[in-house]
Amino acid sequence: MTPWEVLALFGSALAAGAINAVAGGGTVLTFPVLLASGCGAVAANATSTFALTLGTTGSLFGFRRHWTSTRPWLRRFVPVCILGGLLGSALVHIQGEAIFVKAVPWLLLFATSLFLAQRPLQRWIESRLPAKASTPSTPSTPSTPSTPSSPSSPIPAPHLSAAAAIALQAAVALYGGYFGAGIGILMLALLAFQGLSNIHQMNALKNMLGATINATASLYFALSGLVDWPRAAIMVAGALLGYWLGAHYSQKIPQATVRTLVVAIGLAISAALFYKLLRP
Repeated sequence: MTPWEVLALFGSALAAGAINAVAGGGTVLTFPVLLASGCGAVAANATSTFALTLGTTGSLFGFRRHWTSTRPWLRRFVPVCILGGLLGSALVHIQGEAIFVKAVPWLLLFATSLFLAQRPLQRWIESRLPAKASTPSTPSTPSTPSTPSSPSSPIPAPHLSAAAAIALQAAVALYGGYFGAGIGILMLALLAFQGLSNIHQMNALKNMLGATINATASLYFALSGLVDWPRAAIMVAGALLGYWLGAHYSQKIPQATVRTLVVAIGLAISAALFYKLLRP
């Protein structure tokens, strides 16, 4: 690696960590930089996932007071997150470079589109929540609607059955193990449909489930020899610093500018990859 490549890897991971701490979508930055540094598509995916996982798991500590109340939901979703993350990462490995390279432009475009839609989706999710959400809910079955957590904080009945929710979470986990960018907003939407009424509990669950998916995929990638360790070491250092900076200075970061930049980069890279894929 040249000094410029080292700087680009560190800088992209730092920016991705800061963006993930503020909004999410950092993979849109790290994955293309790994490709540009000479990393193969499968190795770039594995290395990016591994490098950013440590920062994701670190965010769990901020929601530690919600861990006890989320246990019923974790019992429901963690097993399918592990299974989906394992199957998704194994699929990347089994299908090989040729097929994954063809899927990359679509995956990056999908991730960028999710990032672009994140704010409208979050506003929609928040519009479904009660004005006050003080006590977290527990899972309810289709035949037993959710009961209010308090007189001032009614919990809406779930629009999905337990089986449908598990199936959808398994699909999110499969995508997360395969590529992973944008799974946070998908899980928040799923939890809203399940009738959760406390946005802090939803974020705690989202972070815990996302960490489970990413950690499973990272472990598989590491044991399968897909992680580029020299590049991963540089990016882990950058990501940890980026998560710290994002967490501490998020109020000073102009989020609209950051989001616009990430979307512009994602669309430009997607277009370049589509051109490279489709040209004769």
